[in-house]
Amino acid sequence: MTQKLDLVQPALIPPLDPEYRPAILANRLFQNQTAAAGIPLVIGIERSGAEVTRFETKIFPAGHPKAEQNFEYIERLVKFLLWQRGGFKAYIGGSPEIGEYIRKLYAADGGRKFDHDFMGEKIYEKDFEVVICDVDEVPASHETGRLLGGYLQVARIGFDLGASDRKVSAVMDGKVIYSEEVVWEPRKHDDPTYHYNEVKTAIETAASKLPRVDAIGGSSAGVYIDNRPMVASLFRNIPEDRYDEIHDMFLRIRDEMGVPFEIINDGDVTALAGAMSLEDNAILGIAMGSSEAAGYVNSEGRIMGWLNELAFCPVDYSPNAPVEEWSGDIGCGATYFSQQAVFRLAPAAGIDIPEGITDAAKLKFVQEKLEAGHEGAIKIWQSIGIYLGYSLAHYADFYDLKHVLILGRCTSGSGGDLIIQGAMQVLESEFPAVVKKFHIQLPDEKSRRVGQSIAAASLPYLA
Repeated sequence: MTQKLDLVQPALIPPLDPEYRPAILANRLFQNQTAAAGIPLVIGIERSGAEVTRFETKIFPAGHPKAEQNFEYIERLVKFLLWQRGGFKAYIGGSPEIGEYIRKLYAADGGRKFDHDFMGEKIYEKDFEVVICDVDEVPASHETGRLLGGYLQVARIGFDLGASDRKVSAVMDGKVIYSEEVVWEPRKHDDPTYHYNEVKTAIETAASKLPRVDAIGGSSAGVYIDNRPMVASLFRNIPEDRYDEIHDMFLRIRDEMGVPFEIINDGDVTALAGAMSLEDNAILGIAMGSSEAAGYVNSEGRIMGWLNELAFCPVDYSPNAPVEEWSGDIGCGATYFSQQAVFRLAPAAGIDIPEGITDAAKLKFVQEKLEAGHEGAIKIWQSIGIYLGYSLAHYADFYDLKHVLILGRCTSGSGGDLIIQGAMQVLESEFPAVVKKFHIQLPDEKSRRVGQSIAAASLPYLA
């Protein structure tokens, strides 16, 4: 067994999670220890369109007493980069031993089989591959992105599909004339017809409030390529032999409605909504709902085509970190920045959540205790705030940031303020240089709930 990374106890400990060990602190300790005598290692991640992310770091040289820590350090970086940027090919340049370790771990029968399958056939429809090479053989960075959204003229419909509710808005020349939220539970249904009917009903409801429909835009958790959901937790119960119906569902709705149609990852729409409201760029949007959804608009106002699936990116290196239910990995964002975090921390907070009700109702149950001043409930949101502070410092190593926009059902009410307060406390005390680079904020209450669908309406460009 390889030697584990040296972990660092945070100065601010989440009140309900004393074993939490932030990824950023372990990484920075490792980087400080290798700064002088370390040797270079380069990770390259290639995705569609020959776009490549190149990440350069240093590792302990062979023979160093801590050299075996290299394996975990690089593996956690590879994991993060795969789900943040996306890619079907990983280059490991500078260490054949580490390269072989990553190749075996991310093989079809390896410990990261989930990542192998999803980054290969399910997302990019290619065989996932690890290339072992010299440092100078890792391809140069090549990342472009595209301008998208911000168009609110004429009659538009925007929708947002979450795991607990679906939202839709009717927008006329930039003015919202109708919005609704409807509770649904897509993850519990295995018939594609259910999903189609729910989405079509939402669109038709909004259409009935408009004199006509000129364009439709949507957002949803998952990975979308050319309006096709390649991977989405909403559809996890759909049998493989019927998933083609989901693949083509939005194309079918587009053809039936007969207007320009665009659906993208809900995290990117979160960032777009922020860019539109702030009239600025370099924005990371994080939606805390049924999972952690994230999106990014770069400093030039471009959506980069990255996955931004921070739900699967490691943020806690504790060996006792919670297991992410879908991927089977531990310490990933979904269990820290979503209703999953609330449910996970509730027992330690002395809160028994009723069984036999929807996840949305469970979250509301805990939030009502929070608003009533329940001490344990307050500690849940304080813990999430501390998680966020350390994780934003971690994210800042991978994103150029001016703004971080936090929204989603978990931020409703006083919970959002507690999250921001906790995050700022961490950043100001532990990362004073980082906190100067970006501003964290919550949208107003209405925007938190329906802002996604409004921004989604602006996606299609009309010539």
